[in-house]
Amino acid sequence: MGIYEELEWRGLVKDISSPELKDKLNNGGMTFYIGTDPTGDSLHIGHFSSFLISKRLKDAGHYPILLVGGGTGLIGDPKPTAERPMITYEQVNHNFECLKAQAEKIFGFEVVNNYDWYKDMNFIDYLRDYGKYFNINYMLNKDVVRRRLDEGITYCEFSYMIMQAMDFYVLHQNKGVNLQVAGQDQWGNITAGIELTRKKSGEELYGFTMPLLTKSDGTKFGKSEGKAIWLDREKTSPYEMYQFFLNSEDSKIIDYLKFLTFLSKEEIEELEESNRNEPHLRKAHKALAREVITFLHGKEAYEEALEISEMLFSGHIENLTYEQVKACFNGVESIDTDEDLQILNALVKAGAASSNREARQFVKGGSVLVNGVKITDEKFLVSKKNAYGHKATVIRRGKKKYFVINHK
Repeated sequence: MGIYEELEWRGLVKDISSPELKDKLNNGGMTFYIGTDPTGDSLHIGHFSSFLISKRLKDAGHYPILLVGGGTGLIGDPKPTAERPMITYEQVNHNFECLKAQAEKIFGFEVVNNYDWYKDMNFIDYLRDYGKYFNINYMLNKDVVRRRLDEGITYCEFSYMIMQAMDFYVLHQNKGVNLQVAGQDQWGNITAGIELTRKKSGEELYGFTMPLLTKSDGTKFGKSEGKAIWLDREKTSPYEMYQFFLNSEDSKIIDYLKFLTFLSKEEIEELEESNRNEPHLRKAHKALAREVITFLHGKEAYEEALEISEMLFSGHIENLTYEQVKACFNGVESIDTDEDLQILNALVKAGAASSNREARQFVKGGSVLVNGVKITDEKFLVSKKNAYGHKATVIRRGKKKYFVINHK
């Protein structure tokens, strides 16, 4: 099947600007762009789906450009409910450099910054050269604007649509871009760019959107306990990413495989059958984790994440490194100390026991492990000398409750 048919099979096409685009995509040779604003210093798993579409199109003979909006990021894309907080020039510039380096390293895309064509534009030229082509009624009918009218929307946010339309036009003029790809929430901005170019130069541009990647309750996929799953391994370790995918919903796992991997139709259908008939094996979940982590961080990182998971499952954590401990136990209850602690005191201070008496019962009952070793001596010292990297001690109480002592 052609690239368009593959994208449709994967569920990656939501809106399309023209029936002609199907053949154009299958024939190759288009220059397209995807865009993101530098609101953070790392891409996250939500970006990954759209960036993979770009990789799929590149492999099908199209040329990708990534626009990181150093200009639009200073304004902020209107949210459906409230205005985004503004971020400083310094933060936007820092985030731009981080995202540029990350995108070039992972995907190899050309990266452009729309601040380059906004920084020298004066307000009169902006109104005469672009604002005159936008009818207020047309803008008010755009979904995201319409939803904000009751609460109110600032002129700053209202202008965002014009800026994104300008991006499409400028990239067409300077880079030969004739296609924009984005999430479904950007459809109004895509069509605004198509209309602007048609009015200014009489040329036809194209666009299509992909559905947003969501969980079964309709909320965005890509967060674990309120935290985003980042592509930067310093912010989300391969182990954390492995656990996130392993615990993804059974009902959505096949969608995630279609969106986030390059596995073939036959391979995914085989995993779908396994997910239906033997869900306890979690073959589909493990395949998703393997494919994404290997693509982002390499085979070695995936194998280490798998090894750490197996150690934790078995309870044999004594051979973990300090770096692995940091990745495994990021977010668990922890305390800092600059002294050695007797085990009963350590359990109470860490919140693993409510009193010395209860702590003593846990120790005597054999339910306390320190760095993977069962402790039954209530005089045992939790010390920096025996800590992972002389920096962290892991206490387990019972089968699954973990606590970390950070040694200063």
